[in-house]
Amino acid sequence: QELKEIGQCEKDGVQRADLFILILPGGKGSHIEMGMAIAFEKKVYLYSENSGLNDFQNTSAFYHLDRVDKFMGTLEEFFHYLMKCEVATHV
Repeated sequence: QELKEIGQCEKDGVQRADLFILILPGGKGSHIEMGMAIAFEKKVYLYSENSGLNDFQNTSAFYHLDRVDKFMGTLEEFFHYLMKCEVATHV
């Protein structure tokens, strides 16, 4: 019952979110939440410090959907990129 309540809260959180950010490497739960965000048609930002998410053998096809904005670099650079994108979206 407790896991059911946690799952429902996590689903509700993704559904209410304006956007979704996944910082790689993510675990099973974060990838499920990303899938829900895609299904709920949320804007998804995907961060990796390296280009491994483009490695055909190790990537997920979901990383390459149109609604997924991929960024590779430092976390600081990603933060600035995210702020720039979101400010431009709301202007």
